[in-house]
Amino acid sequence: MSKTVVGFMLVDAPHSALNNAGADAGDRTENIVRVKSIRRGKKVYPYVSGQALRYWWRDTLEKKYGWNLSPIERQKKIAFTSANPIEYDDDDVFGYMRALKAKEGGTVTRISPLKTSPLISVIGQIPTQDFGVMARHEGDPVPYEHEFYSTVLKGIFSLDLDSLGVFYAEEKTGYKNMYPKLEEEAEKKGLTKDDENCKWIMPDDIRIKRAQEVIKALPYLQGGAKLTSHLTDVSPKFIVLAAIDGGNHIFMNIVKEDNGESVIDIEALKEVINEYADCCLTDIYIGRRKGFMDGLEQEIAELTEDNENIKSGTIKEAVDQFADKISELM
Repeated sequence: MSKTVVGFMLVDAPHSALNNAGADAGDRTENIVRVKSIRRGKKVYPYVSGQALRYWWRDTLEKKYGWNLSPIERQKKIAFTSANPIEYDDDDVFGYMRALKAKEGGTVTRISPLKTSPLISVIGQIPTQDFGVMARHEGDPVPYEHEFYSTVLKGIFSLDLDSLGVFYAEEKTGYKNMYPKLEEEAEKKGLTKDDENCKWIMPDDIRIKRAQEVIKALPYLQGGAKLTSHLTDVSPKFIVLAAIDGGNHIFMNIVKEDNGESVIDIEALKEVINEYADCCLTDIYIGRRKGFMDGLEQEIAELTEDNENIKSGTIKEAVDQFADKISELM
């Protein structure tokens, strides 16, 4: 049986430009900054890249929980971390790739136990172009333009609990996490060695602490571009959390566009809950911030009353209650 945390979240972005693409070569002037967006049919969907979301998450873990982040080394056109998941929390949770010399162990790679989608607008829209000038200097003002949007961004993530704090020495891409010097460190620090499966395992208390803090960081998620003039709280305003046996993300399609608004598809959520009940290893935790999608309050209350395996509350209540269950899974 595999154990994976799956999470779905909505981020409210009412006047935002959280991730920008820079200038477009076809623009009429050079002073236009575009937001990142994708097209589907005739509609445009602003988005925040998965890389940006992971940057926010890693940064929040450092500031809120004091994570020991792996130092980055730059060599010409490449950059890499220390590739030491024993000492550095983020090398364990966010993965790494580093090309060591052959005598040092060769190239090592680690698939990130934490996987994230981009945050993508639920509704299609054309971003607003805002015109501004820099006029505090002597002489003519310098005009510029940038884009922003008003939408709700959806995202999914998963956390592979079986891989967190478990480091493989297999000669296989993504699974050759270890090299001789790191194995010496693993032995010195008392990690458990599983010779049959070519892996080292960290103590349970460290694995549980890292997994819980990844989840507990969600209500404090911070980051984004243009905060000086578009200040946006990027912490989730709606969230669903559960642990499942498997790797597919069962909550991916529970939000939809309806007449230009983002709505939770309660019937789709009910279907997922019923059809995948046999895969769920925990209760399903639903959190919502008051003031966001208030029309959902009654429907979620009824869903909770009708199903003893669904717990609901505020964002922090849902996150904390779910995080407390992680120790039973590892």
